[in-house]
Amino acid sequence: MKRQAKKGDLKWWQLSMIGVGCTIGTGFFLGSSIAIKKSGFSVLAAFLLAALGTFLVFQQLAKLTADHPVEGSFCSYAREAFGNWAGFSNGWVYWSSEMLIIGSQLTAISLFTRHWFNEIPLWVFASIYAILGLIVIFTGRSSFEKTENILAVLKTAAILMFIIIAVLALCGLLPGKTPEVQFPDRVHELFPFSFMGLWTGLIYTFYAYGGIEVMGLMAIHLKDPKDSSKSGSLMLITLAVVYVVSIGLAMLLVPRGTFTEQNSPFITSLKDFHLDLIMDIFNGIFIIAGFSTLTASLFAVTTLMGTMAKNGDAPACFAKKEKAKVSWPALGLTVLVLAASIVLSLILPKQLYEHMTTAASLMLLYNWMFILLSSKKLTKPKMKGNVQIVTALVLILFAVSGTLFEKNSRPGFFVSLLFLAVIAAVTMLMKKKWADQEEKNGQT
Repeated sequence: MKRQAKKGDLKWWQLSMIGVGCTIGTGFFLGSSIAIKKSGFSVLAAFLLAALGTFLVFQQLAKLTADHPVEGSFCSYAREAFGNWAGFSNGWVYWSSEMLIIGSQLTAISLFTRHWFNEIPLWVFASIYAILGLIVIFTGRSSFEKTENILAVLKTAAILMFIIIAVLALCGLLPGKTPEVQFPDRVHELFPFSFMGLWTGLIYTFYAYGGIEVMGLMAIHLKDPKDSSKSGSLMLITLAVVYVVSIGLAMLLVPRGTFTEQNSPFITSLKDFHLDLIMDIFNGIFIIAGFSTLTASLFAVTTLMGTMAKNGDAPACFAKKEKAKVSWPALGLTVLVLAASIVLSLILPKQLYEHMTTAASLMLLYNWMFILLSSKKLTKPKMKGNVQIVTALVLILFAVSGTLFEKNSRPGFFVSLLFLAVIAAVTMLMKKKWADQEEKNGQT
């Protein structure tokens, strides 16, 4: 392995906080509405299945980190396991997924902001948030860590506040009439769209857990890299509990047909109680949550781009200079893609969020498959490890294939295939360069 990392100063619980900060975002606060629309009450099972899949993937990433704490995390592991082509393609698959996530987050937090400024176009808000996110990244890793820790507390507090308010509402302790509890007492009500609903909604619940890759990139800064597994376990258990409880309460408050892709399920479920101030607070926290995951994605792509440049998987100009806080060329490329996302938000304001969310989720899961296969090759797992890897792969393939059976998800699937095709074509072109380098090295 190249570039063995030095031990850092990050404590395991701090990495858990960063993980929570990087994960809870619009994928949960807004994307869960899409999952509810497609799955009904079975969305709760989907969240648990996605949590299991994410946990199994992170366990493999943690094993790799404990054995080989290196820069580039999963990209370096893919290269070590399968060669240059794997490191190159894995890096660009992840870069593509994060850029799609950034576009998705920009669209979502702009939609939330229009709750107060309905007549202002989405692209205006998207531009403002993009600039603010770039400013956070420009200040360096230390500021990023502090920002994510603070925002993690705020986001978790918001979910807990919703849980308390929802319980009060169900007990009839809020102003107005006590809501009719939408409790599913038949199998049909639990699975209103049968097995297909669970299948097509699973991709969006996986998206709500996206963020473990940033933890992998940050794990080299742990005091003890072996604590990576403990950090991820705490984070994912916390997320699974608060996700299932909060979504379950939201669905008990209002009929399933009330939820829309344009509004958070938390806002929808409390709308009839006329808690205007509370709704404004929630909306503000949703924007903060989306901005948090936006900056996490920006941090991930600029950090990874620098490492990829060092490995020859990206132009050398993208490498971060020794004393620089950020790679300016890498940040410049990110700005160009951000600009494209903003233009798309102007052209396709209604369809954009769901399509980008689907494509981003799929690209992320392709990256997770690389992690699993790399771990299989490098850690030489025994029966338990092999069962975990196979189980995670089955859950991921289950989520990916579900997008083919729903008309609104299908465009995102084809967009992800387009990205894969482009990356595969460039990888084929790069093979000649790697062959020439190996020949040259053999002669010397």
